Amino acid sequence: MKCRVFTDRMFPIVSIVVTISFSVLTGSFALAETGIASVYAYSGGKTASGERANPGGFTAAHRTLKFGTQVRVTNRRNGRNVVVRINDRGPFVRGRVIDVTPAAARALGFSGLASVTLDIAQN
Repeated sequence: MKCRVFTDRMFPIVSIVVTISFSVLTGSFALAETGIASVYAYSGGKTASGERANPGGFTAAHRTLKFGTQVRVTNRRNGRNVVVRINDRGPFVRGRVIDVTPAAARALGFSGLASVTLDIAQN
């Protein structure tokens, strides 16, 4: 921080100008969210992003993340993890943080509901 004092002969009021230097940290946004994951499949229907739902793909629904975001989902019970791509909106059930396709749920080792941790996958 730098401080400069200026005075004006016409006005004996002292003006202080403060210059603050700061740096903006750049990098990827880190998200860590824990909650319940559920399995969903709308075979053949369209997702909120406009693409066709594919129960065999590694995709998921999240309420707020941008479409195309890669998310690492980790099953807290067995430690298995998988990277899914957000292509839909949901889940719309209180307490749930993500809906994953049946293929992603199989890879994570659950059917139905599971306690998971979500992290943005690094590209």
